[in-house]
Amino acid sequence: MSADRLSGAARLTALLLVVSTLSACGTATVVKPSGGRTAHTTPQTSVAKPGQTAVVRRGDTLYALARIHNITPRDLAAWNGLAEPYTIYPGQVLRLYPGGSTPGRAPTTVVTAPRPGGTTPTPAPAPTPSPTTAIKSNISWRWPADGAIVGRFVGADVTKQGVDIAGSSGQPVRATAPGVVVYSGAGLVGFGELIIIKHNDQWLSAYGHNRKRLVNEGQSVKAGEQIAEMGRTGTTRDMLHFEIRYNGKPVDPLLYLPPK
Repeated sequence: MSADRLSGAARLTALLLVVSTLSACGTATVVKPSGGRTAHTTPQTSVAKPGQTAVVRRGDTLYALARIHNITPRDLAAWNGLAEPYTIYPGQVLRLYPGGSTPGRAPTTVVTAPRPGGTTPTPAPAPTPSPTTAIKSNISWRWPADGAIVGRFVGADVTKQGVDIAGSSGQPVRATAPGVVVYSGAGLVGFGELIIIKHNDQWLSAYGHNRKRLVNEGQSVKAGEQIAEMGRTGTTRDMLHFEIRYNGKPVDPLLYLPPK
């Protein structure tokens, strides 16, 4: 699993480097054009926008958003604590200004846009670190599938941003909580047939490697509703790759799912 995901991430990174040269595309793992937004040249330095954010839409990539907002891709990734391959998801909120240093990711020179009257910008809040204890979510999470856990969350490893649940082909995959489907497709390399559900403005869940998707984008789903059939698309065995994300950042699903 880890080798396949890592090789998929490497192929995706190489592809996005090519695409970013030809059009406004980049380091998000969605490899579709970004909905007709105007192309921009790659900025050499960043113009920070204190207090401003951008919401990721389907088809957006980190390189495209960086160009649109006149920020270098490296800075945009660093300001939001994104590690390679810089995966972003529809509904994710990206900060367009630095909120403090990110370990191991030194930003390039930042040129802050001057404010009228020469007033000093208000310092941005420090980024929220990856939690090691559960953040209160007010969501009654439930298991998305039955089966043994064969892969666990490792925050520092981009190939282990969730849990892997083994099962059999065609086994039901269910929504872990009520929400709206914001992605249903196979455009994110390494995840196969993937579904992403937005539960509220802060919480997302993702379900990868399905054999068949049973829901469409924009569709509302209930907790426990079957959304897919388990499979092995993008991997070598029948299993579900399941992630929970808080403000776009992965958290350990086992901190939220009820004990088995």
